[in-house]
Amino acid sequence: MSGSYDDSVGVEVSSDSFWEVGNYKRTVKRIDDGHRLCSDLMNCIHERARIEKTYAQQLTEWAKRWKQLVEKGPQYGTVEKAWHAVMSEAEKVSELHLDIKSALMNEDFEKIKNWQKEAFHKQMIGGFKETKEAEDGYRKAQKPWAKKLKEVEAAKKAYHAACKEEKLAISREMNSKADPALNPEQLKKLQDKVEKSKQDVLKTKEKYEKSLKDLDYVTPQYMENMEQVFEQCQQFEEKRLRFFREVLLEVQKHLDLSNDVSYKNIYRELEQNIKTADAIEDLRWFRANHGPGMSMNWPQFEDEEWSADFNRTLSRREKKKASDGVTLTGVNQTGDQASQHTKHSSHLSVPSNTVQSLQSSYNPFEDEDDTGSTVSEKEDNKIKNVSSSEKNQSYPTEWSDEESSNPFSSTDANGDTNPFDEDASPAVEVRVRALYDYEGQEHDELSFKAGDELTKTEDEDEQGWCKGRLDNGQVGLYPANYVEAIQ
Repeated sequence: MSGSYDDSVGVEVSSDSFWEVGNYKRTVKRIDDGHRLCSDLMNCIHERARIEKTYAQQLTEWAKRWKQLVEKGPQYGTVEKAWHAVMSEAEKVSELHLDIKSALMNEDFEKIKNWQKEAFHKQMIGGFKETKEAEDGYRKAQKPWAKKLKEVEAAKKAYHAACKEEKLAISREMNSKADPALNPEQLKKLQDKVEKSKQDVLKTKEKYEKSLKDLDYVTPQYMENMEQVFEQCQQFEEKRLRFFREVLLEVQKHLDLSNDVSYKNIYRELEQNIKTADAIEDLRWFRANHGPGMSMNWPQFEDEEWSADFNRTLSRREKKKASDGVTLTGVNQTGDQASQHTKHSSHLSVPSNTVQSLQSSYNPFEDEDDTGSTVSEKEDNKIKNVSSSEKNQSYPTEWSDEESSNPFSSTDANGDTNPFDEDASPAVEVRVRALYDYEGQEHDELSFKAGDELTKTEDEDEQGWCKGRLDNGQVGLYPANYVEAIQ
């Protein structure tokens, strides 16, 4: 027997080696996977950007909601400011996360998209140009070696079949020698068959060995060609891997806020704002604004007659009894006479007809029933009243008839008016506005509300009264200090 034979030799053992025919497809598939990985990375970045945007919106909504709650809540003082600082931090961090979202989409996402478009070129018939080039390169490098391998496999199969046939022929020959029924001619045929099978084994073995030598001869060239194509695929994949590394580093820089100066400043400022919260200061503020430190308008004695409210007005006139002689009161004095007037009142007794003349000169709007006027002590023109029981007192020497005989007075002794009065002080109408409410006390007085406008027809007299006209045409008197001129 020319060689031993093992049944296990005929069983094909599958191999996962790159050098096996067709196993280069994994490296070709890697090109297609590179394109898909670019899309996956873009989707990954897009989802992270959406998360950053959502987080920023949630921070903003949270800060807005809690700002309102704190403002409307009972917290006060520096602690309230510190609390607000936490919401301010959220708003600033929200802006930073929006910046991250923009950087991820506008820079990283777009960069991958552009690189993918430049690195992978789609074909009209489908697939990518780079994949087809790698496929063609591997097929061309593997074709000669695959042909020789096929020849080796065929020679191997023939050799193994011859060996099997030889083994069967030998077995039949051995069995025939023990069988006496066989004639010599049959035995001779069996022996010839054994001899022929041995020759077939030798021939197939030689052919098998020769095919292996031929395969070994082309194997180095096959390996070299495959290496070249593989290196091209490696270079392409190296570009993708380096690009991914570069992009991921940029993503890391965009996501990492710990190295952002503005981010550090946010929390440095937050810490300072919180540390400025002072419990003692807040307690002091509360005491001054809501506690014993508040000012108080304690009750004080108030005179019923004189009130700070200008709405209260006393009667402008008081009725007097008719008599032959009357006493003039409320003489305004200037200079030294004013100081003397504080000690005693000046009295002047004149005939009734002279007094009437003077009274008509004093206020042309008086009724027949003459009354005196009393105003507040806070007014500039102070008038002192003298009781009508002092009628019989006489004037001092300085009060003589010269005053009644003054040719320039508005009314002479006979009651005739001065013809020069109208030219000396012509009436000028002025629009005024009421400062306070006033309710007329007499039938010849006007009534109005604060803010009403009216027309002043005559200037203020010595008693502080003006004559005016309402917009409805009513004419009457009113206190001068209850209005102001409209500018």
